[in-house]
Parts: sequence; structure tokens; C-alpha cells
Amino acid sequence: MDMQTSFLDRLFESGLLIDTGVDGLYGRSGQFEDVISAFERLINKFGGADGAEAIRFPPGMNRAFFETSGYMKSFPQLAGTVHSFCGNELDHMSLLKCMEVGDDWTKDQQATDIVLTPAACYPLYPTVAKRGAIPENGALYDLQSYCFRHEPSKDPARQQLFRMREYVCMGSEKHVTDFRQSWMDRGVEMMKAVGLDVTIDVANDPFFGRAGKMLANNQRDQNLKFELLIPITSVAKPTACMSFNYHQDAFGTKWGLNFADGSVVHTACVGFGLERIALALFHTHGLDVKEWPESVRKALWG
Repeated sequence: MDMQTSFLDRLFESGLLIDTGVDGLYGRSGQFEDVISAFERLINKFGGADGAEAIRFPPGMNRAFFETSGYMKSFPQLAGTVHSFCGNELDHMSLLKCMEVGDDWTKDQQATDIVLTPAACYPLYPTVAKRGAIPENGALYDLQSYCFRHEPSKDPARQQLFRMREYVCMGSEKHVTDFRQSWMDRGVEMMKAVGLDVTIDVANDPFFGRAGKMLANNQRDQNLKFELLIPITSVAKPTACMSFNYHQDAFGTKWGLNFADGSVVHTACVGFGLERIALALFHTHGLDVKEWPESVRKALWG
């Protein structure tokens, strides 16, 4: 634990991250952002020629889409909803009174139509489904969004609001599994270019509860999720900085994503945890980017 705290403290002291008083919610310095921008350019270099359609959704999504997604079945502990004051003047008076005496002023806030986005690709599926049939030769999307997961932690690599860059592929089983494999190869190559030591391992999502254990085992047994791991706060427990997920036809079925002949589309996605990759770079090469190895600086800034 001390090592975690000390890395976080060093990030605060150097000004790279800014303490907000809430674990996992941090400001970022210009230098931190510059590293993320540079890494995103590297992602573009590797994936740009694939011709993905770029879409940028905000960090909040339509609550009805969120409900359909089934996220609450699997990850209720991570979800965040947006609530607002919807009362009249009288309600406002009592709200202010609550605040004055230190009572809970949030109890009468009501759920809005917005839920915080849990993963960059969640708003994509209903959006694409509305457009009609998926082309025979598949479709490819490039996404980036802030995401929210309610897991307060002193580990700087586990933030509650963080950015995820994703490529999502829709098509036949072979098409999307080939896509996933090529990004696993690219991921290793990219991290090598920036001097990061990585391993790729089969993984599972943090499914909730007893039923979740079965889902997790299933996911692992079928090799549906792989993660690219880099030591950040612990060598024994390296952090997942990229994930490679094959959803089979689960999202296709859920959202009605079909080919023109009516058959269900398979989907896969590759996700980059942008803050985590930046943290891995600072942890590995030091907090002063001017001191980073020449080869790493060249890969990022040319």
C-alpha cells in the first residue's frame, strides 16, 4: 500500500496530478495531458489507415440505452447516475435548510435521463443499430470518451473518471476476431516503442455477485477478454492498460445489429486506458519527460 500512496504523493508533489479531495478524481497538468495527446497520436499512427469512422460521445449517455445494455445486471457497483433538483420554491427552501444544518440535501434529487458513460462504446451500439444493416464487409469505429466507474481508490491507476480510447469492430466472427488479434499484436509493438514492459493475459470483467462468478469464469474459459498488463503500482499485480474484448453476438442480439440478410453481427473492441498508459510511462521513465529515453521521446513526439 505504501508504494501506491508514495507514487500518488509523488504525482501530486510534481503537479502532474491535482488532488481534489476525492480519491480517484484528479486534475491533470498540461504536461500530463501532453503525454496523453502524444500517445493518442501514436494510436492514430497504428490504427489510422484502417479507415474507422470517428465518433465522440459525451461522458453521459441516454438512461434508456443504459438500461437496455444490461450493465446493472453485471456491474451495479460501478454505475453512476445523474440526479438533479426538480422541486418547487418550497422544496428549494427546505433543501437550503438541510444544507444549513448539515442534513442530507441530496435525498430529494431525482434521476435525470442521463447516466454516466461506463465504457466509451456503450452509446455506439444503439446509434449504429438505428442506421440499419451493417455492410457485408463489416464496420469499424474510433471512439474516445471520459468514463465513470464508482470505485474510489488510493491507487492512481484506478480512477473514477478516466478516458478510454476504443476501436470497435462489427462484422462476421472471423472478421472481428482477426481485428482483435491484430490489435493484440499492435498493442505489444506500441508499448515496446515507448519502452514499456508488457504481458498479455486472459482476464474477466468484475461481474457482481454469485451469478457474476459464473459469467466471469465463462468469459475466461472462452478467452473472450484479454488484457495488456503493465506494472504501475505493483510488479506482482500489474495494471490492465489495454483490453481486447470479443463479445460474440451478444451486443448484436441485444441491439438488433444485423447484416442485410438478417443474420446477427459479431462485435469486438479494443480499449486503451489513456490515464493508465500515461501513468505507466511516468512510473517507468520518471516524472520529468525531458529525462525520458531518447527512443521513447522520439516515438511520442517525433
